[in-house]
Amino acid sequence: MFDTVLGLPLHPLIVHVVVVMLPLAALGALAVVAVPRWNRRYGLFVVAAALLGTGSAFVAKQSGEVLASRVGLPAEHYSIARWLPWVSLVFLVVLAGLWWIDRPRPGTSDARVSRRQRRTLTGKAVAVLTVVAALVTLGWTFRAGETGAEAVWGKIVVNTVPGTNPVP
Repeated sequence: MFDTVLGLPLHPLIVHVVVVMLPLAALGALAVVAVPRWNRRYGLFVVAAALLGTGSAFVAKQSGEVLASRVGLPAEHYSIARWLPWVSLVFLVVLAGLWWIDRPRPGTSDARVSRRQRRTLTGKAVAVLTVVAALVTLGWTFRAGETGAEAVWGKIVVNTVPGTNPVP
């Protein structure tokens, strides 16, 4: 199930979803923490991006293990990337909690929500946790992607010179 799609390994296909959606969700999380009214309006979209990224991270982990059984295990990449689904799951839970705390209440329009409305102490604590989780997720995603790219392309780039193989 996690091996191939149309004859191509699933792992390099699904990691592109991960490396786009998780940083996008993390940046969105930082924005909705900074401007609480954005969380009421756009927070659910940010949570959806985090959900897609987290789900894709779990698929990437499984498909990476299947791919490794074919081509070998890149130890450094595996030691970092195997934790990304769990890091992103923590981020997703904290982000969803912040959205839940800030969510629009029934019968309340944006016009009625004061621009000066402040977060409760719980909301502030969850907002701080969201910032920390977003930054950790950004860093972990970058590191997992970088070690994976290095495992695949590092030796090729070091041992070749641009322009030696003409492009048709």
